[in-house]
Amino acid sequence: MPAPLILPTVARELAELLVALSAARALPKGQQLHGHLLKAGHVPATASSHALLAHHLLTFYARCALPDLSLRAFLDLPAPPLPAAWSSLISSFAQNGLAAAAFDTFRRMLAAGVPATDRSIPLAAKAVAAAETLSRPPFSPHALHGLAAKTPFAGDVFVGSAIVDMYAKCGHLADARRLFDDMPERNVVSWSALICGYADAGMHPAAMGIFRLALEEAVPVNDYTVSSIIRVCAAATLFELGAQVHARATKTALDASPFVSSSLVSVYSKCGLVECAYRVFNEAPEKNLGIWNAVLIASAQHGHTAAAFERFMEMQKAGFQPNHITFLCLLTACSYAGLVDEGKRYFSIMKDYGIEPQAEHYASMVDLLGRVGLIKEALDLIESMPMEPPESVWGALLMSCRIFKDADTAAIAAKRLFETGSRSSGAHMLLSSTYAAAGRHIDAALARKAMRDAGVRKETGLSWLEAAGEVHTFASNCRRHQRSEEIYKVLENVGEKMEAAGYVADTSAVVKDVDGDEKRATVRYHSERLAIGLGLLIVPHGVPIRVMKNLRVCDDCHNAIKYLTKCTGRVVVLRDNRRFHRFEGGVCSCGDFW
Repeated sequence: MPAPLILPTVARELAELLVALSAARALPKGQQLHGHLLKAGHVPATASSHALLAHHLLTFYARCALPDLSLRAFLDLPAPPLPAAWSSLISSFAQNGLAAAAFDTFRRMLAAGVPATDRSIPLAAKAVAAAETLSRPPFSPHALHGLAAKTPFAGDVFVGSAIVDMYAKCGHLADARRLFDDMPERNVVSWSALICGYADAGMHPAAMGIFRLALEEAVPVNDYTVSSIIRVCAAATLFELGAQVHARATKTALDASPFVSSSLVSVYSKCGLVECAYRVFNEAPEKNLGIWNAVLIASAQHGHTAAAFERFMEMQKAGFQPNHITFLCLLTACSYAGLVDEGKRYFSIMKDYGIEPQAEHYASMVDLLGRVGLIKEALDLIESMPMEPPESVWGALLMSCRIFKDADTAAIAAKRLFETGSRSSGAHMLLSSTYAAAGRHIDAALARKAMRDAGVRKETGLSWLEAAGEVHTFASNCRRHQRSEEIYKVLENVGEKMEAAGYVADTSAVVKDVDGDEKRATVRYHSERLAIGLGLLIVPHGVPIRVMKNLRVCDDCHNAIKYLTKCTGRVVVLRDNRRFHRFEGGVCSCGDFW
């Protein structure tokens, strides 16, 4: 018996009701209506009015994050499904994190003889971009581009922008740029995709160049574009440029976006201006989980542990559910402050929120335990991990061994780390310096030889200082800067005052077995000291000297900078690859625990 027809007016009213329930994501009421349609025989669909309702049911379940039920509604459509229905099913999978299913549906659509459209191609591109590398079909980015080029939509700005975004997110930046340059028309999505692609690849100058070009062409950039470029400023610690982008965002009201606000919190924090980061957070008109996590990690990195804990409580009171990043921020705060009991508590309650600890959480716990000397407990935790310990975990243990001169455990940690396939020069150097600190210079030399034999080159320690719109970069004992003579002279003069005040060089980390004078000469002009020396010359009094370093600051430089600030009355803010250090009056904000 054929299903009863629905009168046009009733069909329209039911369709409008489904649209309203989709917008409200009202799952219980929508399911009640679905049940009514099933009982009345309106689905599975046969008539055109039924097909419209089944299509709206597909969209409804997609909005309610139930893609399996979207598929059920799709199967209730009369055969053959229209291109719009295929696109809606692809969208349901894509927007609910099932990238592989979305792309597979796209391929099944093509196999069914349904042509690709200007809606389904961008959805397929989104699915390819979101798919894990291992699950992404071989050459699918290029295959999808080739397919799009053969359709009537090859020159469509939305299709082209989606392909650019796909290439960028898949790491094919040369292809993304080539297509971008060939596009007859571009929109904010294509510009943003390229900027973000360069930013994620660490190609900061290229990202900045595209952003400047977008401004020159008066492209109406959106909050996604601005947040991407602010992330570039944060990664490269370009404070002055970040402040300029902040000013532009304020003029265009884009600073109201929580995505822009969270990026601003990050850039000010990473440039050492944590109070500015807090101000941006406090003044943000809209907060999302991203900005809460950004302010939590800012508090942790700057040693404001109590503030991090307090903000975590405020975040929960505001109705935000913590995620794995939130707990990583809290564990980092505990690690930087040596709060073992608090760290263990946060680690244990993760499961109360349905979050299974990942490798990065274990690495933070190992770091926390190791930094207070509980190296045996840290090793036991590693052995209990439900997954294979990655490089980061063994690296954290190795760093702890270096601090406490535990050469035997360091050898175990280094061996296990190298078994992960790591070619980290830092691990080799940590092992070598641990042996040296323990007085085992022959073992230190053998560790360096093993590094050379493995073809691993030591990472160059670099420090940089941004002043007057220019970034000055230094390596240890470097004399290539145009003001090197002045820099070395001012450091010598300050060094005499420091020694008079009681400073004695700590050469325990020098791996070479040489005499005392040569050891002292080795540590005297590390890269951060040269950057600070330039800061003494060009940064006005009353303004902190802000220096960034790509490696961990050594014990001697940390001690020396304390004496330097005591003898000069200057404030130095140093960010190494672990945390921030604010030196003032002979004291560091980290409390000598880093």
